[in-house]
This record gives sequence, structure tokens and C-alpha cells, in this order.
Amino acid sequence: MPARPTRVLTGITTSGTPHLGNYVGAVRPAIAASRDPGSESFYFLADLHSLIKAQDPARTQRSTLEIAATWLAAGLEPDRVWFYRQSDIPEITELTWLLTCVAGKGILNRAHAYKAAVDRNRAEGEDDDSGVTAGLFMYPVLMAADILIFDADKVPVGRDQVQHIEMARDFGQRFNHVYGREWFALPEAVVEAHVATLPGLDGRKMSKSYDNTIPLFVPPAELRRLVFSIVTDSRAPGEPKPVEGSALYELYRAFASADESAAFAQAFADGIAWGEAKQRLADLLEREIAPLRERYLDLVARPGDIEDILRDGARRLRERHATPLMAQLREAVGLRDLSQVRLGASASAAPDASGATAKPPLATFKQYREADGRFYFKLVEGERVLLQSHAFDAPREAGQAIAALRRGDVPLAEAPADLVEGVAESDVRAALDAIAAADAAKAAKAST
Repeated sequence: MPARPTRVLTGITTSGTPHLGNYVGAVRPAIAASRDPGSESFYFLADLHSLIKAQDPARTQRSTLEIAATWLAAGLEPDRVWFYRQSDIPEITELTWLLTCVAGKGILNRAHAYKAAVDRNRAEGEDDDSGVTAGLFMYPVLMAADILIFDADKVPVGRDQVQHIEMARDFGQRFNHVYGREWFALPEAVVEAHVATLPGLDGRKMSKSYDNTIPLFVPPAELRRLVFSIVTDSRAPGEPKPVEGSALYELYRAFASADESAAFAQAFADGIAWGEAKQRLADLLEREIAPLRERYLDLVARPGDIEDILRDGARRLRERHATPLMAQLREAVGLRDLSQVRLGASASAAPDASGATAKPPLATFKQYREADGRFYFKLVEGERVLLQSHAFDAPREAGQAIAALRRGDVPLAEAPADLVEGVAESDVRAALDAIAAADAAKAAKAST
């Protein structure tokens, strides 16, 4: 089987209004990375995570709309990536519980956010857990489920989030060990050292916490007003000005070409007036943001279309990945259908109500058409998906591929289909052999 692309997963917390720092530090580089043909990109709106800090329903809903519209306006292509809302995939919360049952409390005690809350309480003479919700404490488990359910290989994060990726690896390893199989791939944190951290209006890091942001899609007049409020020193026109430590210069450089940045640095050395420098920055920002703003305003005026995009992404992702995996995990941990007896690696056949030995369900092919207009098939064994096909332009092509697999005319490694994560090649071969045997028996019976 051909190797699958590297899976890269990014979560976007739905809290607040996007600002220039979010755009430069996260949105713009992530969208550029999503166009890498060697990667399979997952982008999700982390609305469940947002509930840990914000219990304002209207704000949560509005922020979800604004952030989804921001990513789409900035160029994210939902037909090329997986773009979905976390809460639309219930398998994530189900997996959270399964991971909770193997996660060590001692590890969670060491999570940065929880430790910081405990330290604040101790400094104020309060009980360690005063004001600490279970949501804050369990945040790393939910984040692990976000990552592990799709076998993400790489997760771009800031340095403060690396610990959570390490926890996801630990919880995945524990689950694999307890249930005797490599159910989950173990992710790697990717710390983007070159990603810009923009200064805010007061020179500190641009952050909603400091109330020093420039919202991404404010009207042009408001954008200019905010730029002109950036703190500068008292150097007069004609007096050389250093670029080092200048919030104005750093903001300009984040949006300018190398030649433009060099020219702006020279203008600083030549003593440009602060008012003229701020006007140049305002013009530069407007040049890049104006077309994005137009698309953004059009998108937020059509919230139903954004809803359709998110729901379609979640539906396809559940069908392709989350639902089949959770069916396997439920089986693995023993949450099983009592009307059937499964034959596992360590189990033997058990009699059914008539005293006969129960057999595992015969695998079967299911052919269907996706929302993209193309045709697919999958090989399923009961609720378990074993094999997922590539896309076909016509149903006849999919049918011919199925027939070739049923007859054994094509080696599994050359089949236009991929093993589903967690499925061994031997399982698929056994299922295909059983189908071939059943077809042969049916043909023999028909000939007599």
C-alpha cells in the first residue's frame, strides 16, 4: 500500500475576534502549509475547548462564525483540507472518555494551566482547587482526543503547548499497551520558530489579554485610527530612528516584501516623521487586508453557507475516519453488541442460542457516491471498516475494482484502496478470502 500523506492538525479556539497577530502568526502560514501536496491538513474550530474560559453562548456562537469566516476569507479551501467544527464530531468526546480511563491523574496534575491556577490560589491564600473546573483540569485529554482520533503525525503549536502533545503521546501509548495493539499513531509537536509574533499597540505582544490588538477586519478608517495610536518615542522629524524594538517597524515588516522592509528601515535612518511612517503602515495593511475584508464581510452575511461547509466537513470526516475508528475502539474495550459474539485474537468461538458456533459477520463491499460527485467503495465487516477506496469518476470503474478484488485478480498492495488505520493487512486478506470462498460456494450451488 502506498504511504499516506503526512497528517498535520491545527485547532483554532473560538474565543474572541481575530486580530493581526492571529493572522500573521497562525492563519497565513497555516494556509500556505495546507497547499503542500505531501500533507493532509486538518483544521478545526475548537468550540468545546472555548467553553473552558467563556460561558457566554452568544459570544461563542459569534466567535465561531467570525473565525470560520476569517479562515475561509484568507484562502482556506475546504475541498482540499478537512475543515470542521469540533462539536460536530461526537466521536471526539467519546474518545475523550476512553482516554480519560487510561490517563494518569499525576500527569494531569503537572499540566501548565492547572499548575498556574493552583499557584495563583496558593499566592492568594485560597484552596488549591478554588475556581478550577474539571474542564480546565481535563483540557489535555480532550486535546489528545482531537489529535489521536485522526492519527495526526504533526501538530504545529507554540512552545507553551508542547507539553500537551507529549501528554497526547503518553495517553495514546497507554491505550495501545492496555488494549494490545497500535491503535493510535503518536504525534509530534512542531514548534514554528520562524512564525512572527507581532507587537501590539503598546509594544507588548499583541494579545486580547493586554487589550492592545488591531482587529483584522475593522473598517479602513478604524484601521488607520488604530495604527496612528501605536506608541512611539519622542524623536522629531529628521532625527534618525532605530528599527530595533520599534513596534511600528515590526508590524510593517510582517506585511512587506524584503525590498519594502529595507526601504522602510532606510526611511527610519533618514529621520522619517512618525506620522508619515504610520501612514505608510496603514496603507500597507489596507493593501493586503482589503480583499480579505471584502470576502469576510460577504461570508459573515451568509452564515448558513458557513454552517453547511462545517457540517459537510464533519460529515465526510466522520464517515471516512471517526465513525469506523470508534466502532473498532468500542469493540477493543469491550463495549460490544451482546447479540453477536466476536472472534478476537484471544477469544474462542462461543455457541449461539441454538447451540451452534457463532461466526463473525462476512465482509462485504459497499459502493457509494460522495458529495464531491465521485464514486467510492469500502470493505466492511459488520460495523468495522477494513478498506477504503480511492475516488473513481464513474460507478462502473468502482464496480470493476470491486470485482477484481473479489476475484483476487489484483494484489492488495496494488489495489486502488487503502487500509483503514488500525487494520492489519492480514485482516483484509482473510476477509477477501472469505468473500471468495462464499462466491465460489454460491457459484457451485447455482451450477447444480
